Amino acid sequence: MITKDLVKKKVCETIDSQAQRIIEIGEDIFCHPELGFKEERTSNLVASCLTSLGLETQRGLALTGVKATASGKKKGPHVMIMGELDAVVCPLHPHSDPVTGASHSCGHNAQIASMIGSAIGLTPILAELDGSLSFCGVPAEEYVELAFRKQLKDQGKIEFYGGKQEWIRQGFFDDIDMGMMCHSHAGEERKKFLIDCDSSGFIGRTAQFRGKEAHVGAEPYNGVNALNAATLAIVAMNMQRETFKDSERVRVHPIITKGGDLVNIVPADVRMEMYIRARNIQAVTESAAKIERAIKGASMAIGTEVTLFDIPGYLPLRQDSHLCQLSSDNAQSLLGKNGVIYGEELKGATDAGDVSSIMPFNHLSSGGFSGVAHSLNFTISDKEMAYVLPAKLMALNAVDLLWEGATEAKKVIKAYTPSFTNNEEYCQFWRGFSREY
Repeated sequence: MITKDLVKKKVCETIDSQAQRIIEIGEDIFCHPELGFKEERTSNLVASCLTSLGLETQRGLALTGVKATASGKKKGPHVMIMGELDAVVCPLHPHSDPVTGASHSCGHNAQIASMIGSAIGLTPILAELDGSLSFCGVPAEEYVELAFRKQLKDQGKIEFYGGKQEWIRQGFFDDIDMGMMCHSHAGEERKKFLIDCDSSGFIGRTAQFRGKEAHVGAEPYNGVNALNAATLAIVAMNMQRETFKDSERVRVHPIITKGGDLVNIVPADVRMEMYIRARNIQAVTESAAKIERAIKGASMAIGTEVTLFDIPGYLPLRQDSHLCQLSSDNAQSLLGKNGVIYGEELKGATDAGDVSSIMPFNHLSSGGFSGVAHSLNFTISDKEMAYVLPAKLMALNAVDLLWEGATEAKKVIKAYTPSFTNNEEYCQFWRGFSREY
C-alpha cells in the first residue's frame, strides 16, 4: 500500500539525488543577475529546466515570466510553488553585472533553484496527488528602475511595476487556489526556517523640483535652486518621523536621482524617488499625506515648482495560518523543533503581499545566508539550506495539501477570505494610488 509517508520519502530521495543539479542551477543564476522585466537568460533557463521534466510550460508572462503546470490523478485544488526571477542593483557586489550593476544580493536565485527542486521532487509522484501543481518564475519583485518601468507602462507593456501585480492583472493566477515560496533570510547562517513572518506595504513616489538656471559665479541670485528645495524637503520629511507610530512601522526613504546638470549652473531640474512604507495601507496613506506637505512646503519656501507622481506599491503580506502550520510541521520533520523560528518581523515589502490578498499564501524564509540583504557582502553560506531544503519543504507541503482527495487544500480554501473579490477590484484599488499632482 502506498502511504503518504512513503510518497514524502520518495520526494525527498529524488531531490537528494538531484541536489547537485539544483545547487548548480542556483549558482548559475547567482552569477548571471538580471533586473526586473529583463530576466531573459534566467527565464530561458527556468523554462528549459521545467520543460525537461515533461511539464507544459508557458513563457513570456508579463514579459519574462514562466509557468509550468501538471495535474495529478484526479481533478482538485491547484497549488502553486513560486520563485522570483530578478536581481537587485548592487554594483559593488563581487558577482554584480559590470554593465547593469545587478546582483543577486537578495537570494532570488535560491528561490528559483528551490522552486525547480520542488518540481524535480514532485513530478515523479504526480499520479498519487488529487489536484494540480504550477511551478512559476515571476519577474520584477524588486521595486527598482522606476523610470524604465514607467517607459514600459507608457508603451502599454505593463500597468503595474511589480511582476506579481501584472500576473494578477493579466489573470495568470486565476486557475490557482493557493501558493507558497521561500525567500532568503539575510544574516541567518544556521539551518533554520522562518515561519509566519510579516512584511509591510508601501507606495512609490517621485518628485520633480523645477527652479531657474543661473551662473553660480556671476549671478546666483538670479536663479532658483531646485536642489535647495529638495534638500529642504528631505529635512522636512525627517522632522515628520516623530509623528509616526511605532506600532505602524512607518519607513520613508528618499533618494535624489538627479541633482542638477552642471556644477557651475544653479540646479533647475532636481528629481527624487522614495518609498512610503507601513504595516497597513491606512498608515501608508496617512504618512503619504504628511510627506506631501513636507515636499510642497519646501518647494514653496525656496520658490520652485514641484510635481509629485504617486505609483502603486505593494500590499502588506497576509500569511495563511493553515499553510504556516503545514510548513512548520514539515520544517520540523527536516530539521527538528529547533529548526523553526516563528513570527519574526521582516520589515521589508514584497509583491507576494498582493498575491496573499487574492489567495491563501505562505511566504517562507530560510537560513543559509550571510551578510546584509541588498549589500556587497550578501552571499550563500550553506548551499544545502539555501537551495535544497526549501525544495523539500515546499514539495512536502504540496503532498500534504493534495493527498487523498486534497482534504487539507480544501480546508485552506474554505477558511480563506480574499481582500478582493476579483482582479478588476484589485486593479481599481491600486489605480486609486496612481496620480500626478
